[in-house]
Amino acid sequence: MTTFVLRFSPTPRGARLARRLASHQMDLWGWAYGSPVHDTVELIVAELAANAVTHGGVPGRDAELRLARHDGEGLVRVEVSDVRGERLPVLAADAHGAPLPDRGRGLVLVGALAEEWGVTERPGGPGKTVWAVVTTGPALRPAPSVAPSGTVRS
Repeated sequence: MTTFVLRFSPTPRGARLARRLASHQMDLWGWAYGSPVHDTVELIVAELAANAVTHGGVPGRDAELRLARHDGEGLVRVEVSDVRGERLPVLAADAHGAPLPDRGRGLVLVGALAEEWGVTERPGGPGKTVWAVVTTGPALRPAPSVAPSGTVRS
């Protein structure tokens, strides 16, 4: 398993940074910009990061993005953590299950794109982690290996 971890400020700018760096990391791992797996992970990160800063943000307390690449299982797990454990995500829907016009569509999108998703307590601290699993198949090109000194080999 290979992981990428980023702490980001609970602001729209922080959420945007999380999306952009997740996009870059997926490209480094071999899923090129514009490929279905890349774009799926990017959209899920964008939604979960936006939710974390909108509904789970506390000034001065960072949110966290974690991408975990499970090569043997052919999946990427996306996790976004915030400090507001009491504010769990809810699918806002009308009596027929349709998303409300002004909210609740983002998690419907996550549910449609991810193999599965859910919420757990934040490990090692207060809050919650919203996670989603994306099936990947093989990368379009091999991921670079990292030398012990921290340099990247292609």
